[in-house]
Amino acid sequence: MNAQIERAVEHFRALLEEQLGRAERMENASAQEKTANPKTVVGVVGGDGIGPIIVNEAARVLEALLADEIARGTLELRPIDGLTIENRLARGEAVPAEVLAAIKGCDVLLKGPTTTPKGGTLESANVALRRALDLYANVRPVRIPEEGVDWTFFRENTEGEYALGSRGVELPGLAMDFKVITDAGTRRIARAAFEFARKNGKKNVAIVTKANIMKKTDGKFSAICHEVAKDYPEMEVEDWYIDIMTANLVNPAIRSRFEVFILPNLYGDIITDEAAQLQGGVGTAGSANLGDRYAMFEAVHGTAPRMIEEGLGDYANPESILRAAQLMLNHIGRAEAAAKLGKALEICCETEKKVAVTGDRSGATCREFGDYLLKTLQTLS
Repeated sequence: MNAQIERAVEHFRALLEEQLGRAERMENASAQEKTANPKTVVGVVGGDGIGPIIVNEAARVLEALLADEIARGTLELRPIDGLTIENRLARGEAVPAEVLAAIKGCDVLLKGPTTTPKGGTLESANVALRRALDLYANVRPVRIPEEGVDWTFFRENTEGEYALGSRGVELPGLAMDFKVITDAGTRRIARAAFEFARKNGKKNVAIVTKANIMKKTDGKFSAICHEVAKDYPEMEVEDWYIDIMTANLVNPAIRSRFEVFILPNLYGDIITDEAAQLQGGVGTAGSANLGDRYAMFEAVHGTAPRMIEEGLGDYANPESILRAAQLMLNHIGRAEAAAKLGKALEICCETEKKVAVTGDRSGATCREFGDYLLKTLQTLS
């Protein structure tokens, strides 16, 4: 047993040294500047399960919205293959090197969901991409207009339990994983959230942790967010614990007062799915992963293996990836196209609803919804 403990201690020492080095690099880093490029390159990754099915519809919509730019050569939709569970398992890499190189050749990425095996050592492709591209801000908007709900979640994307989630230690009868919070990592997600709030006329910012229990990590996260908040005196800044905030979101008497949330990684992952469900389901929500150089946009939900197993993949709802595409269009400065897509989605999903995707054979297929959306876009020309 002593030898096993010594090996675990050495393993933990190596992780500490690695994370201290990462923290130091963040402290010393300046924002990465993008190289001026006359062409915007959008990488398109299908992923696993229902991913290729829904991403195909998003690509069709983007091709229609951006047809003039694609024809002029000022924008490219570039398919990227190889980010499948089969290839990743065969290579033993969360993101195969050549796939990562192809992704880094793009300005932004529109990505379908990818499979993460339970157990084993193969890391989540999403976690690996967020780390490799330094996509530290996961931004998820949720709207319930009829209730006055307009939330934007800023989830820290590169630290927390996910930083070392596949690299814990296991001894006979005991397993331990590790949570990582750094000053620099927390400052930059807090700054991103407060800047968004200021630019968009928001006044309420909720810092959501479990600092009463996780005193070192969540305590640091909360304290640093409050330090950053001093630069935004017009904001109403509140501390909430994650358990009560999950209850607040389902409380109609209080939930409309919240606007912007800042959360560590794991809490943000969980609570944004709850928020999406309140909006209409995880299939209705898009997600932005933002860094100083790269950005990735994706559906909130997973690969829906049960739908694939039951032969229902073609009945998947593409709304989430289409919402992500709308976020992406805004990010790359195509505000007019983003607004047009948003209006078409409002018509197709909220007002007319002539073609309903139910996730089974009682409703429309993903392709049929895509056709409906494209026809609606034509009426808005």
